[in-house]
Amino acid sequence: MPLSEHEQRLLDEMERNLYGGDADVVPARGARLRPNYRFVTLGAIVAVVGVAVMIVGVMSQAVVVGVAGFVLSFVGVMIASRPSTTVSASKPQPVRRTGFMQRMEQQWDDRQDRRTE
Repeated sequence: MPLSEHEQRLLDEMERNLYGGDADVVPARGARLRPNYRFVTLGAIVAVVGVAVMIVGVMSQAVVVGVAGFVLSFVGVMIASRPSTTVSASKPQPVRRTGFMQRMEQQWDDRQDRRTE
């Protein structure tokens, strides 16, 4: 069943918005993600303690202790997987490209940069 003109316009507009919104998801060029090691360490410790509490709960057949251990381990994993921090590079490294594939990659990168601007 073909789309009406109104539906086709809406679809085209949604596609444009989708392609235009890609820049919001991808970090800026020259920026890199660095994990927050404090949260990773804290989360790992909490998760290990949670697993230990869960094992104690299973061994003692105490459902409440086992559930508490599961919740504690889940919270530990959530703490450890917090979003990373973005660090912008102070000075980008010069890229030396000499071959055919490198030139094609550079042209692709230039097109992507023009598209996001």
